[in-house]
Amino acid sequence: MVLIMIYVLWSPLKLQESLTSASVFLNTLTPKFYVALTGTSSLISGLILIFEWWYFRKYGTSFIEQVSVSHLRPLLGGVESSSSTGLFASVNGEAEPRPSVSECKVWRNPLNLFRGAEYNRYTWVTGKEPLTYYDMNLSAQDHQTFFTGDTPQIRPEDAVMQKAWRERNPQARIRAAYQAIEMNQECAAAYVLLAEEEATTITEAERLFKKALSIAGKDINLLVYIKRRLAMCARKLGRIKEAVKMMRDLMKEFPLLGMLNIHENLLEALLELQAYADVQAVLAKYDDISLPKSATICYTSALLKARAVSDKFSPEAASRRGLSTAEMNAVEAIHRAVEFNPHVPKYLLEMKSLILPPEHILKRGDSEAVAYAFFHLQHWKRAEGALNLLHCTWEGSMSFRIIPYPLEKGHLFYPYPGCTETADRELLPSFHEVSVYPKKELPFFILFTAGLCSFTAMLAMLTHQFPELMGVFAKAFFSTLFAPLGFFADKMESFMPSSFWHQLTRI
Repeated sequence: MVLIMIYVLWSPLKLQESLTSASVFLNTLTPKFYVALTGTSSLISGLILIFEWWYFRKYGTSFIEQVSVSHLRPLLGGVESSSSTGLFASVNGEAEPRPSVSECKVWRNPLNLFRGAEYNRYTWVTGKEPLTYYDMNLSAQDHQTFFTGDTPQIRPEDAVMQKAWRERNPQARIRAAYQAIEMNQECAAAYVLLAEEEATTITEAERLFKKALSIAGKDINLLVYIKRRLAMCARKLGRIKEAVKMMRDLMKEFPLLGMLNIHENLLEALLELQAYADVQAVLAKYDDISLPKSATICYTSALLKARAVSDKFSPEAASRRGLSTAEMNAVEAIHRAVEFNPHVPKYLLEMKSLILPPEHILKRGDSEAVAYAFFHLQHWKRAEGALNLLHCTWEGSMSFRIIPYPLEKGHLFYPYPGCTETADRELLPSFHEVSVYPKKELPFFILFTAGLCSFTAMLAMLTHQFPELMGVFAKAFFSTLFAPLGFFADKMESFMPSSFWHQLTRI
């Protein structure tokens, strides 16, 4: 304590000496120094701005902010936010744990396209890859587990197929499939791979799937996969009633495989037939509170209710007379769907361009929205006025908007997860601009570095154009900046006797 007091009393003398030295140093500086100083500062802040902007576009967060939260906060005794481990109210009013980032489960797209006949065609035309390595790697894991996971004894052709699914190169996968067929002519998994990867038309893929079905034996996984893809082939080739029958038979034969979401294939085919009563019957079975929801379930339910009133719906008339019961039900269903997945309306209203859907989707994410809109946009267009009602309700332009709360806080579903953006960036190709909800504001550090870069660049330009004037300004600025310190040093020196300072310096 004594040393601190001595330092406090002694410091004004040293401070005055430092101020005198700083004043002499500033007077010796030339305008070129100020140009170099401001130019260098502008360059460095510009580089930081470019990096921050790139990092934000790629990862959705500020690098400086992330480093501060991850590394500096623990050193300063901060605690992590507990929002990810909090509780939220479920639909039935009970408290449930909020899903964390690691619980953002990726699902296989029930309507995924054929690689050889559809995805590869897109690549041939545009030169762009519609699938990411992350997405294809998930598919490889699915195929390995689905086709060879339950085999009691690994046969040589099974070992070849396990390696084939892991190959990144399509031609290497196809060669491995032919190698497996040479080892065993009844290797159904090899024909499945050829139907998915080598067949360039749906007709050719269907022929290979039928060949695989004839030799699949009693392998349930193979049977379910092949029959489902055959039903999808029939749907794509226009034999919709045949496809519906195959899907119904498959669901009846294997009722416990609801996790495969075959009912979503059935719903899409029934909508194409305009069999709305059958669609409602399927929804009544699967749109249950105890079952996991999807954009297909929520938006198909909204479409049916919107279809009943949309042909005569007018926003102006509804604003004057209020909503009828049927219109209120339709608006509520649309809000329910938008709360589940807020990305879908942009694609249905063609405010964002569609791309080919990925092989895996994240529920409530942009990947699910792309997959849903890709197959169901035509059904919304077929219902007269349905898209108009969706637009009016989604925009909230009507005075009778019925949801006065932000969707990210949750109401009918758990709060909107914050992990969808990261997973969607892995699932969707780089040329697609991922839809983010809620819309993120620019981080503070990007705005700060942008302002700093602009300010220093302006100073550099002014110093280069008006060196003498800016030199005078800089000296005046620093003199004003250090004036309070000089005033404090003078007061302390006048308050203490000069002999006292002399005695302190001898200690």
